[in-house]
Amino acid sequence: MPDLGRAALVTAFLLLVYATVAGSFGAWTRRRRLAASAQNALIATLGATAVAAAVLLTALARHDFSFQYVADHTSRELPLRYSLTAFWGGQEGSLLLWLLVLCAYAAAAVLTTRRVARDLLAWTVPVLAAVGTFFAFMLVFVSSPFATQRAPADGAGLTPSLQNPYMAVHPPMLYLGYVGLTIPFAFAMGALLSRRTDERWIVATRRWTLAAWAFLGVGQLLGAHWAYVEIGWGGYYAWDPVENAALMPWLAATAFLHSVMIQEKRGMLRVWNMVLVALAFCLSIFGTFLTRSGVIQSIHSFAKSPLGAWFLAFICVLAIGSTVLIIWRLPLLRARTKLESLVSREATFLYNNLLLVALCLTILWGVVYPLLSELVRGETSTVSKPYYNFFLHTFGLPLLLLMGIGPLVAWRRASLRALGRTFLWPLASAVVAGVVLLALGAGSSRIGVIAYTFSVFVLASIVLEFARGTRARKALGTETWPAALSSLIARNRRRYGCYVVHAAVVFLAIGVAGSSAYQTVREQRLSPGQSMTVAGKRLVFRGYEQRREPNHLAVRAVVDAYDGGGHRIARMYPGKNDYFAEQEVSNEVAIRHNLVDGSDLFLIADQVNSNGTVDLKALEKPLVNLIWLAGFVFVGGALIALWPDAREERRLAQRYAGAFAAG
Repeated sequence: MPDLGRAALVTAFLLLVYATVAGSFGAWTRRRRLAASAQNALIATLGATAVAAAVLLTALARHDFSFQYVADHTSRELPLRYSLTAFWGGQEGSLLLWLLVLCAYAAAAVLTTRRVARDLLAWTVPVLAAVGTFFAFMLVFVSSPFATQRAPADGAGLTPSLQNPYMAVHPPMLYLGYVGLTIPFAFAMGALLSRRTDERWIVATRRWTLAAWAFLGVGQLLGAHWAYVEIGWGGYYAWDPVENAALMPWLAATAFLHSVMIQEKRGMLRVWNMVLVALAFCLSIFGTFLTRSGVIQSIHSFAKSPLGAWFLAFICVLAIGSTVLIIWRLPLLRARTKLESLVSREATFLYNNLLLVALCLTILWGVVYPLLSELVRGETSTVSKPYYNFFLHTFGLPLLLLMGIGPLVAWRRASLRALGRTFLWPLASAVVAGVVLLALGAGSSRIGVIAYTFSVFVLASIVLEFARGTRARKALGTETWPAALSSLIARNRRRYGCYVVHAAVVFLAIGVAGSSAYQTVREQRLSPGQSMTVAGKRLVFRGYEQRREPNHLAVRAVVDAYDGGGHRIARMYPGKNDYFAEQEVSNEVAIRHNLVDGSDLFLIADQVNSNGTVDLKALEKPLVNLIWLAGFVFVGGALIALWPDAREERRLAQRYAGAFAAG
């Protein structure tokens, strides 16, 4: 079995080397058969990598401890579902997952574009193969998942925080996002190498970019919910370096998705778009560097190893190579048009881009500064939560406001009279919301009131756009209102899908503001029969229960929750899990969701004391469930934007028919 896995990885490595070398030579000399051969080699890599992945999954399922990786990350008592998720619980397995996803993306991209843009693809394939070669090299020569040993009686087990259902989907979703950014990066570099710097590479990768961006966004929300229900601290995002590592490429990709609309519409921002796509991909590799190098202390850094130097060198090669290539092709990237007015949709998109990149770079500095400080000064420094919150407020609130302004402003230039008519209802709605919030006593948090007011403005703008478009569709025929709305969305899926995504961001902003600015926290040591009060709810500690699970001992405090009228609304069980193989103890929180007002009652048993008392921490988190609702709305908007649009496909085919045929 391990020999088969090693052979499969060696085969994948050789195929990728061939695709890189032969593809580059074939593209340079315009030998189409050689270029096609490189494409076939890249596709074949998927099969070889899939064999290696199947070998590792089989070993994990069988608890074959002769595999060092299996012994290090599983135990005999570990349930099968967590034994399989151990595939990405360690360094070697996560690298194999990266390579597998990359090969799948590359094969799909080649098969879907090889007939419409041959010259562009000829240069894209070597870039994809070169990225794959790095990861295959790491797996074959540096960190193999198929190292063997004399099988011990039992394994070391899996990190307790990974023994959660969310870990079955959160890491793969992030990897689909991280790795998916390779496709637009490779096509962008292919466009520069082939001197085809028009919008064809954007058209070829639009849905790949949207998919990667959506996976990355959903993966972060799943990770936030995992942290919320598993880590046992009452929050969902702590500005942890590895959390930031996933956020940064998402911010860069968000800026890219907005600015490519300007390039497609007006032929502007070509250089900027190349920079953004290279930045997003480099940040995705940087995220893997942070997670797998061991250079930081993080609850998310489950695997530590000497891989840091390799990843750092790879990031430097990518950054320097893409920068040199962009500078080399600057004459081909000149914009055909210029910004005509600072009050136009192009301008709002540009402001949006600058704020997104500024937020991304300030987060990057917060992550990198402690590393540089230790390297240069020999002192360990930290960047605390207030730093990140300051820049989130500074850049995030204007970004929120721009989401409502952008859709209402015309392309090229907008008149003040037209803006006044367009902004009347959204602005009035925001002012009324602000006055009502202050009257209700929400002024204790200035940031919260601003976030809520801006959110109402954006939601009103979105509703106005849907209402105006639906009314116009209804006026054209005898369609019903629902049919007119459906027809409106179907005729411009990308535009209205983006509006739905904007609504998701608004729900996220409201949920974050409510759960952080207005939450109530209480802590108290309780003996059986004693009670404490939080946000008008009385919590009575009844005692302890314990049970033995296959791989841990579960100890739970029994807490009854009563409302203001004395009616019991829930029995809750916060406590601890004591894991046998791992010899670790984890917090297990208890959460009562109130779907009516979106709040949560969140209980943590901070200390389970030997004298029968419990140190109980209780949090009332208003509107926190809007964060998770935002995830569903986000997925809906992304699917609308991704859904094939026959009208758009025909328009693009006509626009680029001659160019694609020449390719």
